[in-house]
Amino acid sequence: MPRSRRINVGGIGSPMIEAGPEQAEEAVVFVHGNPGSSSDWTALVDAAGAHGRALAIDMPGFGKADAPRGFRYDVGGYAEFLNEALGQLGVKRAHLVLHDFGGPFGLVWGLQHPQAWASVTLMNIGIMPGYHWHTMAKRWRTPVLGELIQAWIPRSAWRKAMARANPKGLPAEFVDRMYDDYDRATRRTVLKLYRATPDPGRTAQEMGAAIAALKKPALVIWGAKDPFVGVEFAERQREFFDVRDLRILPESGHWPFQDDPQAVERALLEFLQTQLHTESV
Repeated sequence: MPRSRRINVGGIGSPMIEAGPEQAEEAVVFVHGNPGSSSDWTALVDAAGAHGRALAIDMPGFGKADAPRGFRYDVGGYAEFLNEALGQLGVKRAHLVLHDFGGPFGLVWGLQHPQAWASVTLMNIGIMPGYHWHTMAKRWRTPVLGELIQAWIPRSAWRKAMARANPKGLPAEFVDRMYDDYDRATRRTVLKLYRATPDPGRTAQEMGAAIAALKKPALVIWGAKDPFVGVEFAERQREFFDVRDLRILPESGHWPFQDDPQAVERALLEFLQTQLHTESV
């Protein structure tokens, strides 16, 4: 199992998990989405730790991290938090593994620090020209309606919603852990974040061109039955990244690392073995 501890980044306390050599300057950095936490990545951090340093951190307002009033709950604020955390941990070369909203957090960080950005693994996220918010995101972005939706979510309703959105099925303990972490502070965080984020489809052209110029090596893993981010965006990542491998999992949903963990672990480790220790910063 990965090591766990709590770190303080700019006054924000956050849990993290880590495996592999603790002082290595090169690391595989897992960034979770919404809803999510570092514990989403426990198995993959453990597996990647056999090949190098691997770590994951709860982002502010998610999991068991603090949710301070003064934090910028937008993509730029999270990218800055990630940068401060990596600096504190001594990481100078990062192989990003991104899922859901972890995509914008990590990709903006990568654009701001291209020399430290070594490679990227994209799981049901990426640059998405023409993408429009899914139905629930539109509701969260709507004042009053978003607050009403977030006011009370029974566990039974949560389980049913996850079952509908993930036809292959997710581990019960994963679904319940997400629910337990989705407390009042996290629900407020979600509303702030979605309302502060422009439609990804509108920002894709500018951001995509900047990323394409960097030619970063990438692995793309996509659950084809994702109801939030369509599988049609998987192949399009070749327009923006040097995609070394693309794995579409036909029966998986939005969380392929949970509903098909062996396939995801196999693809990720194969990719990382070609990327780790290939050059120095």
